[in-house]
Amino acid sequence: MNKKRVYSFGNGNAEGKADMKNLLGGKGANLAEMNLIGVPVPPGFTITTEVCTEYNELGKKPVVELLKPEVEAAIHNIERLTSTKFGDAQNPLLVSVRSGARASMPGMMDTILNLGLNDEAVAGIAKKSGNEWFAWDSYRRFVQMYGDVVLGMKTESKDEIDPFEKIMEAVKEVKGINLDTELTVEDLKDLVKRFKKAVKEQTGKDFPTSAWDQLWGAIIAVFDSWQNTRAIYYRRLNNIPDEWGTAVNVQAMVFGNMGNTSATGVAFTRDAATGENLFNGEYLINAQGEDVVAGVRTPQEITLEGSRRWANLQNIPENERATKYPSLEETMPVLFKELNSVQQKLEDHYKDMQDMEFTIQEGKLWLLQTRNGKRTGAAMVKIAMDLLREKTIDEKTALLRLEPNKLDELLHPVFDSVAIRSANVLAKGLPASPGAATGQIVFFADEAGNYENSILVRIETSPEDLEGMNVARGILTARGGMTSHAAVVARGMGKCCVSGAGSLRVNYKTRTVTIGDITLNEGDWISLNGSTGEVYEDKVMTRKPDMSGDFGLIMEMSDKFTRMNVRTNADTPKDAKTAREYGAKGIGLCRTEHMFFEGSRIKAMREMILASTTTGRKKALAKLLPYQREDFEGILEAMAGYGVTIRLLDPPLHEFVPHQLATQKELADEMGISLDMVKAKVAELEEFNPMLGHRGCRLGNTYPEITEMQARAIIEAALNLKSKGIDARPEIMVPLVGTIKEFEIQAEIIHKTAKKVFEERNDSIHYQVGTMIEIPRAALTADLIAREADFFSFGTNDLTQMTFGYSRDDAGSFLPIYINKGILKNDPFQVLDQDGVGLLVKMGTEKGRSAKPDLKVGICGEHGGEPSSVEFCHNVGMNYVSCSPFRVPIARLAAAQAAIR
Repeated sequence: MNKKRVYSFGNGNAEGKADMKNLLGGKGANLAEMNLIGVPVPPGFTITTEVCTEYNELGKKPVVELLKPEVEAAIHNIERLTSTKFGDAQNPLLVSVRSGARASMPGMMDTILNLGLNDEAVAGIAKKSGNEWFAWDSYRRFVQMYGDVVLGMKTESKDEIDPFEKIMEAVKEVKGINLDTELTVEDLKDLVKRFKKAVKEQTGKDFPTSAWDQLWGAIIAVFDSWQNTRAIYYRRLNNIPDEWGTAVNVQAMVFGNMGNTSATGVAFTRDAATGENLFNGEYLINAQGEDVVAGVRTPQEITLEGSRRWANLQNIPENERATKYPSLEETMPVLFKELNSVQQKLEDHYKDMQDMEFTIQEGKLWLLQTRNGKRTGAAMVKIAMDLLREKTIDEKTALLRLEPNKLDELLHPVFDSVAIRSANVLAKGLPASPGAATGQIVFFADEAGNYENSILVRIETSPEDLEGMNVARGILTARGGMTSHAAVVARGMGKCCVSGAGSLRVNYKTRTVTIGDITLNEGDWISLNGSTGEVYEDKVMTRKPDMSGDFGLIMEMSDKFTRMNVRTNADTPKDAKTAREYGAKGIGLCRTEHMFFEGSRIKAMREMILASTTTGRKKALAKLLPYQREDFEGILEAMAGYGVTIRLLDPPLHEFVPHQLATQKELADEMGISLDMVKAKVAELEEFNPMLGHRGCRLGNTYPEITEMQARAIIEAALNLKSKGIDARPEIMVPLVGTIKEFEIQAEIIHKTAKKVFEERNDSIHYQVGTMIEIPRAALTADLIAREADFFSFGTNDLTQMTFGYSRDDAGSFLPIYINKGILKNDPFQVLDQDGVGLLVKMGTEKGRSAKPDLKVGICGEHGGEPSSVEFCHNVGMNYVSCSPFRVPIARLAAAQAAIR
C-alpha cells in the first residue's frame, strides 16, 4: 500500500486531527481539528513532515513526482469546495502556502500568499470581486512575496533594504503618501511591472505565470526554509530536532484586503505577557495577515478593554484614540461577537491559551490558525494556575504545562521601585514582553554582542534578527504592536521588549535614535520596562523579584510530586542562603579551593606550596585552618538541617602560585627566600596536562597533611555549630578517585582526624565520607568503591570531559561546528550525553547499589539544573541533583515533571 503524503480538510471534514502533530505539524493538525469541531476554516491540504525528510534525502524532482497525484487531487478538492478553478483566468483559485513544524516556530520559515495570480487571473479576480484595487493589491503582494521567498530576491545585507521595498518607498515618496492603502490602482499596476522587471534583472528569468509552476516552487521553498539560517538557529535555541522537518499547508485564500468590510488579525485568548484572562489582540481593516505582524501599519486593538490598556498611540490625545483607531468590538460588533465565541470554544477545547490568526472577508469570519500561544515565564505560571483554579486542568497537567527553563525569567532582577521614580522617561511603547533591561544601544542584530549588556534598537525586527535578539538584554522597536515579530519572539525567549514606540526616529546610517530633542548614539545606555512599555534614559537600578504567589504555589506542587531532592552548588554562605530561599535541600558541591584566594589566605596557601618539608607545609596549613573552619561554619549554618557535601582540595597547585615576575618577586620578599627559588618551584609545578595531572585525591595522597587540615576544619566547624544548637550535617567528598585504594587512604586520614577531634572536644557529630565519580574507571569499578564510600556524587563536568576526550577549556573552538554539522545534537557540557556519559552514570549507580543498596547517589555537574538531564537522573534513581542557586527552581519543577511522567 502506498504511503499517504497529503491530508485534505474543509467544509467541516478532515482526514487528520489534533493528535497527528508529528505527521501534520502543529498548524496542519490544528486546521484539521478546527474543521472537526465546527470552526470556519478555508479548505486546503497538508503535505506531511515525512515528505520534508524525503525531500532532504532525495531532492526536488523525485519528491515532486511522488507528490504530484495526491497534490493534484487535493487541489481539485479545494476547487470543488470553493467553486473555483486553479490556473483559470476567469474564476481562479488562489491559495496560500505556509510552513508548519511540530513545534511552533513563529516567523522562522517562509509563507507565500495569493499564489495563482498572473496578468490574466488578476483581471478575472477584479471582475469577479468588482474590486480592482483589491485584485492588484493582492497581485503586487504576491510578486513581492514570491520574489523574496522562492526566487531569492531578499537581500541579506544589513545595509540594504528589500529591493521591492526600495521600489515601494520610491513610489510613495513621489506620490507624497505614507500608507499602502493610499496607493491607487494605477500605482499598484505600475508596482507590479517594476517588481517583475526587478525579478528579471536580478535573476535573469521572467516571473512564472503558470499557477502549477508557482505552486511547486512555493512548496519546495517551504521545505528549503527548514534549513534557512534563522530556522536552524531557532531550533538550536529551543532544542527542536533537525530531523523533524516541516509540513506544508496549502489553503484557499480568504482576503482581508477587500475593503472596509474586510480585515485581518492575530488574537490571544489570554494575555501572553501577563497571563491575565483577557481576550486580546490586534487587527487591521483592509489588510492581509503579514501587515499585522510586520508592523508596517499601526494595528488596532480587538477589544475596548485592550485599547484602554495597550494603546500605542502616544502622539494622539486619549479622547481621539477611539475615533481614529477604534477596536474591532466597535467597528464590527457582530464579527467581534462571533470571534469572541470562537476563541472561547478553542480555549475550552484545547484547555490552554490559544494564539489565533483570522481573516474577515466581506463580513465573513475565517480562522487560519490556532496554536498554544507563546508566553512569558510570568504568564506561563499564571495561566497554568488560573486554569487549575478554574478546574479546567488538574495539578499534574498544570505542572506538565510549564517549561522549566522559562522559570529563569522570574528569577532575575526587576527595576528598583525607588530608582524608577527618578528615572527620566524618554518614550513609551507597548509592554510587549515584561521584565527589566539595562544596556548599551546597538542598531544591528549581528552587533548585539559588541557590549556585555546591549539593547537592540530597530525600526522593526524581522526573523533575520533572531540571533541578535537572543544575545541582547532587551529589544526596542519604533514600529509594531503586541503581535509584531519583536513582541512574539521576545515573549518566547523571555526577553524584555518594548515595541511600537512611535516617537523614536531611528537612523541606521548615522547609528542614532532621536526622541524629541534628544539624540542617542550607539553605545549610549538606556533602560526598558517591558511591563509598562516605558523607555528610560541611562541605567536604572534593579532589585530581586518576588518569589511568592503563584510561583510559590508551583514550587509547593512540585515538591508534592517529586521523588528526587534538589541541592545547590555553593561555596559561600551567601550563595547557600540564596539557594535555600529558592528551595534547595542541601548542598551537593562546596568547592573548598575557592576559599583560598582571598587576602592573606593566598599567602598562606603559597607558603604551603613552597615549603620543602612536611613540617613547613603543616606550619602554613595551620594558618589556613581558622579560615577554613570559619567558612565551613557559615555554609553549614546556612544549610542547617540538610546535608552539605564539601569537596576536598581539587585543582592542581600551579593554579595558586604567581606566574608574573613582579608577583613572584613580591612573594620571595614576603617569605624571605630568593626569587630563583620561587621561579624553580613554579616551573616544577608546571604540567603538560594539569587537568589529568597532580590534583584531586592525588594531592591528598601525596600531601596527607592537606586532607588532615581540611577534615579537621570541617569537623570542628560542625562541632562549634552543635554547641550552639545548630544541626550541621557535613558530607566529606574525596575528588578524582580512580581506584579503591586512593579512596581508602583518604578515608582513613579523614576518620583518624575526626576521631582525634572528637577526643579533644569530648563530643561528636555524624558525618559521611563519599566520593565524586568523575573518572570513567571509577564508574566501571563503582561496586568496589561503594563498599567503603557512604555516598556517590557524579561530577559530570569532568566525566564528560574524560569520556569524550574534549577539553572544556578548548572545545569552544569546534563544538559549535560539530553541532551545526549534526555530529552532536547538543553541547555535552550543557546537556548530558545520555547515550555515552549517561551510560557510565547508570552503570556506576547500579554497580554501587549492588554493593550497598542504600547508597546515596547524586549529581553535581552543571547538568544538575538542565531539565532533560534532571529527568535522566530521576529515571536512574538518584536521590538528588545539585545545581547553581538560580537554577534550583528549574530543577525542582523538572524533577516533579519527571516523576509525573
